Amino acid sequence: MYALDQYLACDAKVKATSLFSLLSEDGILQEGFDLDQESLLRMYRGMRRLRILDERMLILQRQGRIGFYGEARGQEAAVIGTASALCEKDWIVPALREAGVGLYCGMPLSIYINQIFGNAADVSKGRQMPCHPCDKDHNYVVMSSCVANQLPHAVGIAWAMKHNKDTDRLCVSYMGDGGTSEGSFHIGLNFAQTMSVPVLFICQNNGWAISTPTNKQTISETYAIKGLAYDMESLRVDGNDLLAVSTLTKYAAEKIRKDQKPIFIEAVTYRVSAHSSSDDPSRYRDESVTKEWIEKRDPIDRIRKLLFEKKWMTEDEDQKITHHFESEINQEIKKAEAIELPDKKTLTQDVFEEEQ
Repeated sequence: MYALDQYLACDAKVKATSLFSLLSEDGILQEGFDLDQESLLRMYRGMRRLRILDERMLILQRQGRIGFYGEARGQEAAVIGTASALCEKDWIVPALREAGVGLYCGMPLSIYINQIFGNAADVSKGRQMPCHPCDKDHNYVVMSSCVANQLPHAVGIAWAMKHNKDTDRLCVSYMGDGGTSEGSFHIGLNFAQTMSVPVLFICQNNGWAISTPTNKQTISETYAIKGLAYDMESLRVDGNDLLAVSTLTKYAAEKIRKDQKPIFIEAVTYRVSAHSSSDDPSRYRDESVTKEWIEKRDPIDRIRKLLFEKKWMTEDEDQKITHHFESEINQEIKKAEAIELPDKKTLTQDVFEEEQ
């Protein structure tokens, strides 16, 4: 474990190849780290809400009530930890597993669930496949199914911020590890650094680009080290350590606002679920490894142990959190299922200058 100032004092290659962490897998916190009870509890609730939501929506898919779903299960610390560093004016450009960022930053749960059902209340009028929410009010941009296609888009958003002298905001753009093998990754990083724009690139390295493992995808020592080719500050963090992710992302966000230059963060985590509801990972990976991540490295368990040890949360209070979110999510599902499908007339809305 490093203290933040020790980690940041390392040379560029060490930062891009080592792993910043503050909390052990047993829930033991690095000595001297200053904790804020209110912030930690809010982040914990965000992680629990996301886990419960994912589990519930996957059940709906298996029941045939929705068509498709992609979980962030096991990656909640990377999702909520990065979200905790963002401000209201920031823009969020997600990949597949970052809906929790939007929800943490204010996107209504109804927007998310209506989009998955594709009902008449869906802001995209049922045109997108599930897991493609968007929320204009909270600057949450709909994800692109074309891997890494969103990275140059995020740079363009950040370039507009720079052009408009919006120096108090940034654009955060997410990708999976597979995204770093796409041409858009290199275009995005090169453009961002050349134009010196306020964009934060975050790679959720969950070990699998669908069925392709890291050792078959890249020869690079890490994914973060790829950013050094563009002379970009590149950091690497234990993506299952909520405190480390939040701390390092806050550092990066503050520096980006100040210097108006991009930063790249690799969050090392693991996809304990399938790539999506259409996938069977047992066909291509050793699930005993997955079991170890679930039983020994779960990001929610790690924080729960700390909260119990600090006596900032009891088991009864934890159960109340669970029941609250289960009730909230079930209520929104009930409402969404009661809404009719979009009218066929909406097929041409927003498509032609004059509606057909």
